[in-house]
Amino acid sequence: DTGLTPACEKIYTTNLLLDLFHEDDYEEPAKIPSEPLEDILKGLLDEACRRELIPDSIAYRDLFDTRMMNCLLPRPSQVQREFEERYQRSPQEATDYFYRFSQDSDYIRRYRVSKDQKWKTATEYGEIDITINLSKPEKDPKAIAAARNAKTGAYPKCQLCMENEGYAGRIDHPARENHRIIPITIYNSRWGFQYSPYVYYNEHCIVFNGEHTPMKIDRAAFTKLFDFVRQFPHYFLGSNADLPIVGGSILSHDHFQGGNYTFAMAKAPIEQHVTLPGYEDVEAGIVKWPLSVLRIRHKDEKRLIDLATHVLAVWRDYTDEDAFIYAYTDGEPHNTITPIARKTGDSFELDLTLRNNITTEEHPLGVYHPHANLHHIKKENIGLIEVMG
Repeated sequence: DTGLTPACEKIYTTNLLLDLFHEDDYEEPAKIPSEPLEDILKGLLDEACRRELIPDSIAYRDLFDTRMMNCLLPRPSQVQREFEERYQRSPQEATDYFYRFSQDSDYIRRYRVSKDQKWKTATEYGEIDITINLSKPEKDPKAIAAARNAKTGAYPKCQLCMENEGYAGRIDHPARENHRIIPITIYNSRWGFQYSPYVYYNEHCIVFNGEHTPMKIDRAAFTKLFDFVRQFPHYFLGSNADLPIVGGSILSHDHFQGGNYTFAMAKAPIEQHVTLPGYEDVEAGIVKWPLSVLRIRHKDEKRLIDLATHVLAVWRDYTDEDAFIYAYTDGEPHNTITPIARKTGDSFELDLTLRNNITTEEHPLGVYHPHANLHHIKKENIGLIEVMG
């Protein structure tokens, strides 16, 4: 029993489900067998298909089972209140509760995520996480055809907008009726905190701007990262870069990703310490990692924000023709940073990964990107998660 529906709401919840199935009559069985959620939902979805309430397609089944699960769930304000009460005792207690809720509500589909293949492999840079994502359902031909013929909606503007909470979904946009968002304050503005439904690692969270505004790596971005880490010191938080190829899959909505997980990059040692003029009080060094990473550490995160802003400004305009690094070609910028913030002990830490997205005729998807012979393994953008190992 997950405790999603209190006993006092049993009749109310039953009536909501009866309405979904266009059923006017009901007699409670003498005994209700205990079954895994996946099996329960499958039985109900099969019945919905039999009654021709939905087409027998995974896309439509996903829309309908999300609607069913919402009948069992508390309202957003109740979840937010429970989170806040637990946060007052401990930030970790609050996130433990919300992560478990996000799974029990079937927003995170445990039975699909469990299909992902994951293992670690030893390298000269430490143990790298290897994953094969099998939990994202593939669209079938019926859904693809329906999406092609459907009117394109502009609401919500993207899958990271606040308006997704409670949204019924459509063929080209996932249902989010069982989705709940925790409002938080970042950079003196309204942001949302949620988990990724695909949980690529433990407690994989997404922190997103309350407004649909593009991603941008700047001083404000570094400040936002530490605003979050101060509130949730047991989580790291990082940002995808703000340019194509080296950025994530969604550049149109300002957001970060974090969680309660230690990637190989965080364990990698500094192999060469450096002293930066004007920032002699900041511990800094080049990390032993396959990407160019500068790690900076200080008890005062404001010093890290100052230094990161300086490094970003220098890197944006840095060109080294011998190394085939060009800041601009034909006015198009190529240099940016993938930053990752965390708290270690009583100090704050920021990893600054230098990125460049220049392309050539030989490598149209990026010189510093997996080349064509590796696209069967990885073709999409090398974003934050890949950067961290």
